[in-house]
Amino acid sequence: MEKPLISPQAEQEPAVLEDAGCSLLLHNDDIHTFDYVIKALVDICRISTAQAEQCAILVHCHGKCTVKHGSYDTLLPMHTALLDKQLTSEIVK
Repeated sequence: MEKPLISPQAEQEPAVLEDAGCSLLLHNDDIHTFDYVIKALVDICRISTAQAEQCAILVHCHGKCTVKHGSYDTLLPMHTALLDKQLTSEIVK
């Protein structure tokens, strides 16, 4: 049986999908106010105020929340900026 032909683009797609398979998590703390966290998420992660409010509530109730999905390179500046605001975040695959 012949091996099916695969385009070079199709061979690269899994690597692209794998790279985009990261999540930016925000963790709860007992220091920052809801307003502070919401403003930081809107400014840094470029999400809507409504989404930021939902994330803040989830972080408060569950201890953490996925704020954004994307590639590591896209999420790293957001992660760094959240850390600069003394918010605890991490990037996970």
